[in-house]
Amino acid sequence: MIRILEWARRLKSELAALWFCTRHPRTPFAAKALAVAVVAYAFSPIDLIPDFIPVLGYLDDLILLPIGVWIVLKLVPPDVMMECRGQAVRWLEEKNARPRSYLGAAFIIALWLAVLFRGWWWSRPWIAW
Repeated sequence: MIRILEWARRLKSELAALWFCTRHPRTPFAAKALAVAVVAYAFSPIDLIPDFIPVLGYLDDLILLPIGVWIVLKLVPPDVMMECRGQAVRWLEEKNARPRSYLGAAFIIALWLAVLFRGWWWSRPWIAW
């Protein structure tokens, strides 16, 4: 249990560091783009798959986020990552809270609305008006 809590703390710190990487001028564009997506999703108050759905609700947090973080870490230069980790540690100590991403929440809401619209569009012929 202690190992899982430590892993979760490290992931939170890494996500905060990626947040700073998105603003660093020496971060490559591909890494910035992916980091923006990973950080926006991670700090979004809304999940792609809601947590109340058994098993699947937490799978996105347990699989998608670590894979996204791992890929971004491979793309960001080590010296930039080290600098951003330092900023993240200082920020987390000062604020003692995780940032919120309303852009991520807006994206997820838009994605769900697109899925619902597509479902409605697909089922229109079978719905009796």
